[in-house]
Amino acid sequence: MMKRIILIFLCLVTAYTVQAQEEKIEFEEFTLDNGLHVILHKDNSTPIVAVTVMYHVGAKNEEPGRSGFAHFFEHLLFEGTENIERGEFMSMVKAAGGALNANTTQDRTFYYEILPSNQLELGLYMESERMLHAKIDSIGVETQREVVKEEKRQRIDNVPYMSFQEEIFKRAFKKHPYRWTTIGSMEDLNAAKLEEFMEFYKEYYVPNNATLSIAGDIDIEETKELVKKYFAEIPEGDEPYRPNIVEPAMTAEVRDTIYDNIQLPAVFQAYRMPGQGTEDYYALNMLTTLLSGGPSARLQKKLVDEEQKALQVVAFPYALEDYGLFITLGLVNMGVPLNELEEGMNEEIKRVKTELVSEKEFQKVRNQIESDFVSSNAKVAGIAESLANYHVYFGDANLINTEIERYNKVTREDLRRVANKYLNPENRVVLYYLPKSAQSEGATNSGSEKGK
Repeated sequence: MMKRIILIFLCLVTAYTVQAQEEKIEFEEFTLDNGLHVILHKDNSTPIVAVTVMYHVGAKNEEPGRSGFAHFFEHLLFEGTENIERGEFMSMVKAAGGALNANTTQDRTFYYEILPSNQLELGLYMESERMLHAKIDSIGVETQREVVKEEKRQRIDNVPYMSFQEEIFKRAFKKHPYRWTTIGSMEDLNAAKLEEFMEFYKEYYVPNNATLSIAGDIDIEETKELVKKYFAEIPEGDEPYRPNIVEPAMTAEVRDTIYDNIQLPAVFQAYRMPGQGTEDYYALNMLTTLLSGGPSARLQKKLVDEEQKALQVVAFPYALEDYGLFITLGLVNMGVPLNELEEGMNEEIKRVKTELVSEKEFQKVRNQIESDFVSSNAKVAGIAESLANYHVYFGDANLINTEIERYNKVTREDLRRVANKYLNPENRVVLYYLPKSAQSEGATNSGSEKGK
């Protein structure tokens, strides 16, 4: 009963802001001799600690024909270690009153435990075990193959519209490994041999490819000693493979139709954009906020509220390390032809290309960006992840305090400039999502009556 109370307490306290908006996030960082980079943030306001490890490995580090490995390891590294029995990884953390999870992108894999602060050493022990003694054997591999297959069925195959990532990325990229999704191909995972998984672990899950970020109720000097105790003797690995592939510029619009198990048609537009951290990235990010950052944003106001062409229209940046996509999507309203919704979306893009946004609307976007920036660092887990992100992607963890300045440098003219530079038909993929019933009827540009 007491353990359950502690776990509930953790969930509650992590929901509250631990950093005031004007407060600088202090941290210390150092690198062990084996290459492990360590970042420590002390916050004694609540008795919890986030122990996180970010490995600089994602789907883009995979070889053609062997996609899905990084995401597969997100699961596999919970199987156990030489010193932690199979299935005990999660139960040990939960027994200590904590929670844990992991996630994978095209660029990195992130593991974390949120624990009562008196269990810091447990989190360090478990992450060091994961890094040095992971159990890569046939039982674990076969178990997780089935787990990943079921995840794909539940989260992608059987969820309306969720194939959009696969359908867009394979059309937007032809050479770069972004052309396949993080979950990868089930055929690739089925064909992979145990030795290949063991080699992948040996190459990427090494201290010199990892960032250990700890935030919460800690003593800095004591934590340094514990980090050295559990991680200093782990041997450094060889330099991991880093793709250096230049994707040719898009020169013509790619347009296609996807038939899915849906009721209402939708349109997806994806414009190629530069990677995160570039000057134009910040302007494009702000542009998506202008278009759909709230109920009064342009797309919602025009196409949903006024013209009632859509049930929902959103724009968002799919931010990645090497390249990104500026995505707009609309779910058509009943009785409206899909091409009319697309024309409406194009009109709003045309507006930002031809008209300078007003000072009032621009300030509103800035305020929302700042609010989102502060909110992302409102919990110790978020702070730990942000510190690791900034170090891994930019080599500068202090961007947790200063990145907002990069947004503040963006001008109204920059929004119009990047719209004209990137939001052009020859630089995009357009997908019409139609109900499967429309396929048998030979429809290619159907309105929503087809989805009834």
